[in-house]
Amino acid sequence: MSIKHIPMAVPDLSGNELEYLTDCVDSTWISARGPYVEKFEKAFADFVGIEHAIAVSNGTVALHLILLGLGVGPGDEVIVPSLTYIATANAVKYVGATPVFVDSDPATWNIDPEAIARAITDKTRAVIPVHLYGAAADMKEINAICEKRGIAVIEDAAEALGTYIGDVHAGLHGTSGSFSFFANKTVTTGEGGMVVTHDQRLADRFRLLMDQGQSPVNKYQHDVIGYNYRITNLQAAVGTAQMERVEKFIATKQRIAGIYKSRFGDQPVRFAEINDGTTHAQWMTSMLIDDMDRASRDRLISRLNSLGIESRPFFFPIHKMAMYEDASGPSLPVCEDLGSRGISLPSSVTLCDEDISYVCDTFTSLLQTRDF
Repeated sequence: MSIKHIPMAVPDLSGNELEYLTDCVDSTWISARGPYVEKFEKAFADFVGIEHAIAVSNGTVALHLILLGLGVGPGDEVIVPSLTYIATANAVKYVGATPVFVDSDPATWNIDPEAIARAITDKTRAVIPVHLYGAAADMKEINAICEKRGIAVIEDAAEALGTYIGDVHAGLHGTSGSFSFFANKTVTTGEGGMVVTHDQRLADRFRLLMDQGQSPVNKYQHDVIGYNYRITNLQAAVGTAQMERVEKFIATKQRIAGIYKSRFGDQPVRFAEINDGTTHAQWMTSMLIDDMDRASRDRLISRLNSLGIESRPFFFPIHKMAMYEDASGPSLPVCEDLGSRGISLPSSVTLCDEDISYVCDTFTSLLQTRDF
């Protein structure tokens, strides 16, 4: 008997994606110029509720572009959570600045505002809070800390499409925000990203830098050293089709998470607490397992995989990685614990009820029997 395979997160491309891609091919508009780029930017801006949305080639360059546009560079420090995807820290290094790693809040798993306050020095130029796995960071407290010190707040909302703080979408609470459209994200373009800002001057700066520094009025005249960070019309065509179903995708993610939480209510697992007044987009359903260390968690992941269920560990704390260990400073016990016990389960919008039940039954059985 063949083993069922349930992947972590695969895209649903059953809408108008193929039609719009075919339109691109038929029109020969396949590169960075073409009508779908503007359509995608407008659809995204309208959905999150902001004036300026700039589509770029991926989520990492979205962060890099923001740092460049803000003039962050050598001699500057940027505070980042250690528990995040590596791109958050790497973007800081790209501009020659120093990432300063801080710990996570044990309840929400997001960057700890008190740790931010303790880490600020006269070299701090920016803070990059990450909305981990779709849960909103405490932007009210983070902004209060940063505003009185004149520190920029750059929201890494790569995983937070559909996350709200009050009535305002994640990514719109700071100086600027970034999103990712990698294949496993709620909305995908294969690779792709978006920069958002309320500031017209910053938006103009971002557009100049992402298009090789080319003058917006004089073609092939370049005003600054820029970068080729443009998204293609092909990617934007997929994104445009995806945005037509974004509300359905988010609702499906939240439904899947609700089932998991209901089924695991009596199991030795813990989900992140959700800050009051926020809406969790549930990009991935993630949890901590009690009485488990990194080795046993990794064996559980391997056992699940052997049974056809793809899962993944939490991010490995960046301050423990070889290229950043010299900058790690003091121990960060919360994120180290989270990184060793956390696990994420399949969260594709394509999951059917039978798949979800199989994951729940299998995961529960393994936790009870410790057969891994």
